[in-house]
Amino acid sequence: MEQKDYYKILGIEKNATDQQIKNVYRRLAFKYHPDRNILNSEAVEKMKSVNEAYAVLSNPKKRSEYDLLRQQFGYSAHQRFRKNYSDHDIFSGSDLDHIFEEMAKTAGLRGFDDIFREFYGPKFRTFEFHRPGLFGRGFVFSSRKAVLFLFNKLTGNLLPEKGQDITDTIYLYPSLAQKGGPYAYYLRGKSKKLIIQIPPGIKNRQKIRLSSLGKKGKGGGPAGDLYLKVCIRKSLVRRLKDTIFGIFWWLSRLV
Repeated sequence: MEQKDYYKILGIEKNATDQQIKNVYRRLAFKYHPDRNILNSEAVEKMKSVNEAYAVLSNPKKRSEYDLLRQQFGYSAHQRFRKNYSDHDIFSGSDLDHIFEEMAKTAGLRGFDDIFREFYGPKFRTFEFHRPGLFGRGFVFSSRKAVLFLFNKLTGNLLPEKGQDITDTIYLYPSLAQKGGPYAYYLRGKSKKLIIQIPPGIKNRQKIRLSSLGKKGKGGGPAGDLYLKVCIRKSLVRRLKDTIFGIFWWLSRLV
């Protein structure tokens, strides 16, 4: 049997933390993924070695046993370790399947089922993989923001991401809201003046959308949009009525 060293396979030190091991594995799994190495037959064997090394070193019990054998027997530790651990034993309890699904969703690569069936045949279904959850290791990428973060970590590149939308309020006189017409709006702290065409008959609390005037996008993505919420001022007559009503209301309280 070929002599292997799990730490050297992953390129990590013996005192590497669990998070460091996970981060290194993600990078190597992405690097050697069969879908990215169609013409490289060696990548499959490297991927198998990386999977095995991660499954052992990410499990505290298995790692402890391997470390003890490594300390006593050096490079032959792997051979002795595999005498007691089958593929089923090594991969059971691992979160490999979850990490593969992260890559599948993020980078459009084949997921865990396809890859492990290719590597290990039908028997991969007997591996009892760890499912992350409230009390489990790992984490679930459920939002687009987290998926973008993972893709950046794996590839060093940014996926195009639309910038955030911005909402602001404009105050219109009733005549402008009723008839429509141009309105001067000062964008972002009065740094830029825009002439906006107010549509006739616009209502209070309605919004006007200005495309691509929000925050800048990332990774070449488009800018967000600017939404202007309309607040219609009270007419002079209405304000006078409200003032007179207020005065009479206070006078009635004094009587």
